[in-house]
Amino acid sequence: MKTIDIHIKIGFCQLEDLSAEDQELIQAAIKATDNSYAPYSNFNVGAAIRLSDGSIVKGANQENAAFPSGLCAERTAIFAAQAQRPDQAISCLAIAARNAEGLLSEPVTPCGSCRQVMTEIEDRYKQPMRVLLYGTNGVYVIDSVKDLVPLSFVSENLHG
Repeated sequence: MKTIDIHIKIGFCQLEDLSAEDQELIQAAIKATDNSYAPYSNFNVGAAIRLSDGSIVKGANQENAAFPSGLCAERTAIFAAQAQRPDQAISCLAIAARNAEGLLSEPVTPCGSCRQVMTEIEDRYKQPMRVLLYGTNGVYVIDSVKDLVPLSFVSENLHG
């Protein structure tokens, strides 16, 4: 058997080390946590995406008593952007979360379903989507969703 090494790159920095544009996107994600509806988990997640034209679209997790009927912040933002501006690629996605004690100290990461949707967006527009994962202790900076899902399932897998 042959072993394949897969290397990923994830940066880590403080919020103030990021560009003003990235800081603005993270602040929009933090603000989006206020729009979360999370009466069951009390885990409020906000996402903000920057489209290729520079505009920002926000999303927040939405829970439901029938648990599978809820939706994550990342997907609410992505689907809203795609429904309203399908001609615009998503260049960057920022995610922040808070619980009853406040903003999380460690960066929050997207669930598997959100990672799959993010992968499909990258594949659809044939360009990387940067991902900024915010925590009060620092920010993970990921240059491409491929670094979150190195063995991804995309449209070409259906045909090859």
